[in-house]
Amino acid sequence: MRIERQFVSGDWDWVVLNGGGNDLWLGCGCGRCARQLERLITADGSDGAIPSLIARLRAQGTRVAYVGYLRTPGFRSPVEGCVAIGTALEGRIAALAARDPGVVFVSHTDQVPAGDRSFHDSDLLHPSPKGSAAIAARLARVIAEVDAR
Repeated sequence: MRIERQFVSGDWDWVVLNGGGNDLWLGCGCGRCARQLERLITADGSDGAIPSLIARLRAQGTRVAYVGYLRTPGFRSPVEGCVAIGTALEGRIAALAARDPGVVFVSHTDQVPAGDRSFHDSDLLHPSPKGSAAIAARLARVIAEVDAR
């Protein structure tokens, strides 16, 4: 389940990256999230497992698009109690991206309309085909904007 093991080396222009949610949801047991978050990425975004992985990718000359998570539509979901720590995780990743023009953070905090379950699978965790298409469309738009600069 380690994200870095999923990477296939190559001459990539962009690497799309997502991760950290399961580490917080499953790894901290709703009690040690601050410590787990700090291991993933420090408050300033400069250290931790996520910045280390991004640094390795950037050293190969690739740009990185770090994709954030969809928010729940306002119904009880298994990760409802993790919203604040998830927001903190994404804020730290955004801080890292702000320091490196080769990294962009693609937020999805506003992607799901309140009460609309159609962006999520029945588990209210994972994106549905509609949610995946919305994520992909936003990601493609952001990458095209960066490439046009």
